[in-house]
Amino acid sequence: MATPRVREPRPASFWLLGGVFAAFVLFLYGPMLAIFVLSFQGPEGGLTFPMRGWSLYWFRQLWEGIGVVDIGAALRRSLALGAVVMVCTVAFSLLAGLAYRKKLPGGTPLFYVVVASLIMPSIIVSLGIGLLFRLVDTGAKAVLEAHFPALLDAYTSALGMFTSGLGAQLTWTLPFGLLIMFAVFNRFNPAYEEAARDLGASPWQAFRHVVLPLIGPSLVGVGMFGFTLSWDEIARSSQVMGDFNTLPLELQGLTTTVTTPVIYALGTVTTVISFAVMGLTLGLVWLWRRHRG
Repeated sequence: MATPRVREPRPASFWLLGGVFAAFVLFLYGPMLAIFVLSFQGPEGGLTFPMRGWSLYWFRQLWEGIGVVDIGAALRRSLALGAVVMVCTVAFSLLAGLAYRKKLPGGTPLFYVVVASLIMPSIIVSLGIGLLFRLVDTGAKAVLEAHFPALLDAYTSALGMFTSGLGAQLTWTLPFGLLIMFAVFNRFNPAYEEAARDLGASPWQAFRHVVLPLIGPSLVGVGMFGFTLSWDEIARSSQVMGDFNTLPLELQGLTTTVTTPVIYALGTVTTVISFAVMGLTLGLVWLWRRHRG
């Protein structure tokens, strides 16, 4: 008869490290949980504890609008820009990953240039892109004034969400997408692709029916990174959005003027959208793998 195994007591270092980890998690998520709780206060609620009732009052206030700021329009702008950034990040990261599977002339300097944008101060990137587009404005107005004066009054600026704003955010999302695709193709077994070619598949057919299904879940993850990074971006967007602000920029401005829990309600809504995108991504990956299985 087997002797029952005696469970050894955990060493003191386990409890010490566990306490450090618990303190880190509390430090990381405690402020966010506090905002969630305070956003559900009653009409007499304030910006600090203790709670003053429970209700959805401040969410109704948010829906009706906050002063002169159109939160609904800012939300739609952020969703639209995030969707475009997501598509561009997936497409460019995939193309770059495929290009780097073989020896690419100038590939090493290009890689360092792309990754360098991760370590550069975000505000410097934003200022540089904003300055570049203002120079474009100056050149465009000079050309219009010299050759097409009738069009000069109609020209406003090259600065905008889907021009300079899109470019600034791609400097943040593309390096992450590229690094993910490098990791994916580093583990990719080319034997599957070679077998398809041996069976008569064209390069496009081998990519569509072999490579793409295998790397599909990773592409979904790249898309999630692209959207969530764009959704939360402030520093790189601060100098390049032109006449319209995204939701994070509006939220940053409201923190100095709004003194009610409606700002917490807005933070709760934006966080819920971020978690919803991550949940949708995980669901798509699960469905993809189940379909393959």
